Amino acid sequence: MDLEEAFQIVGEFGPYQRRAVTVLVLTQVYMACQSMLIVLVGSTPEYRTEQQDIVPSSQQPAVTFTEDIDSIVTEWFLVKQQAYKVSLAGSLFFAGLLVGNVVFGPLSDKIGRRPVYLTGLFFEVIFGYVTALAPSYEVFAVSRLLVGLMNGGIGLVCFVLTQEYVGKSYWAMTGTLASMTFAVGIALFGALGYFIRPWRNLATAANSSGVLFFLLSVTLPESPRWLYSQGRTEQAEEVLRYMALRNGNAAKHLVLQRVGTARTGNHSNRGTSVLQLAIHPVLRLRTMVLMYVWYACSLVYYGLTLGASETSGSRYLNVAMYGLVELPAYPLCIYFINKHWAGRRKSMACFLCLAGLACLLTMFIPENTGTLLSVTSLALLGKLMVSAAFNIAYVYTSELYPTVIRNAGLGVCSMSCRVGGILAPFVPSMRALHSSMPFTVFCLSGLSAGCLGLLLPETLNRPAAETLEELSSPTHSRVLESKPLLYEDDKWKSNHE
Repeated sequence: MDLEEAFQIVGEFGPYQRRAVTVLVLTQVYMACQSMLIVLVGSTPEYRTEQQDIVPSSQQPAVTFTEDIDSIVTEWFLVKQQAYKVSLAGSLFFAGLLVGNVVFGPLSDKIGRRPVYLTGLFFEVIFGYVTALAPSYEVFAVSRLLVGLMNGGIGLVCFVLTQEYVGKSYWAMTGTLASMTFAVGIALFGALGYFIRPWRNLATAANSSGVLFFLLSVTLPESPRWLYSQGRTEQAEEVLRYMALRNGNAAKHLVLQRVGTARTGNHSNRGTSVLQLAIHPVLRLRTMVLMYVWYACSLVYYGLTLGASETSGSRYLNVAMYGLVELPAYPLCIYFINKHWAGRRKSMACFLCLAGLACLLTMFIPENTGTLLSVTSLALLGKLMVSAAFNIAYVYTSELYPTVIRNAGLGVCSMSCRVGGILAPFVPSMRALHSSMPFTVFCLSGLSAGCLGLLLPETLNRPAAETLEELSSPTHSRVLESKPLLYEDDKWKSNHE
């Protein structure tokens, strides 16, 4: 039997898989706290500058903080000429994410999901405590780079594991749960910051949950899909039988097809790497489209977030709203991507286009208008739409890549995503050219990415490719969706042989 038939016997989403996925999904709360840490620990309180007539040559600025906040700014006086260091620490974290996406993805494709995930989570917790105990800004900044490196790497592996533990019909749900929990984690971090004000205590509390998730993750097995894709069929059978036993199903005679060994025993699959994304004709075209889609999602998402967050009020409430505003996007995703008339491809394209249209409409709304239809409400609507597209992009991308190169594909797409995030803060400065220029950029990015996304094939209710060789079949080789394939009795029928 093949893997999908095996999961029918084992249980596509049985009690054991639910527990395993719960651990992985809840780990997103810890990762969200690390991602948002600099927002609160780098808070700059109100301050005033006093003249120093007695010691005019003093290098220390005469700064008096008028707001009772404990942060790295107040501890190391990161104001005036030193204020850039707060942004630098945040940039180093995202630079770490960028490198982690590229390095950890192919590594987990080569040596396995479980060892890479556990090692990355362990060191992220270690470096997280270094952040909390940092004796100087330099140590703090380096620790943020290393935390970002681990966070970016295990984020991909964690996401892939939530899908490879379950049957393919549950991939959309588990992927959406991971994204939803990350948004909840951002909101919880805002609440945690409200109750724990000293920045070192906040960093310690936010990092300590990682210890619990690491201990829970130690018992997780290797991905049976990855084992099968590497030709380690007997080990894949052992994992599947263990899952079946814990699910209460009898699978003593579960035997997988031995084609995996023949397929993965050659040098082409053994040498699977990021280069395959450029060499393989189908993967090359898909990767080019997906990289732009991810880049546009990130650019619009973070760009709109920067604009929507320019409001007064409690910084803790703003952080919480930053996460909560995304939550309505996920039920929309679950509903649309599982409908045969929408699917992954059309849903992602429509949400991106709607985000672009929302940005377009902001250019026709006066600044001082009602709360129901205003620039802010349209910007938040755009963020809601692009959040939905972003979530679909994760699920859709994992289904478009074969198992043997799935993490590498996600890694390259995430790298493109980080580039969009890095460029997003510079877009608002384009207001110097014209007041509508930033929203014009977001509009064109969303619309162009949505149209390009239509070039990708639909994956709803279609078998996932396990190896590179399967991409040559009519089922998987499409880049431009020209003719629909029919799905009947679990067998594909095509008009051409």
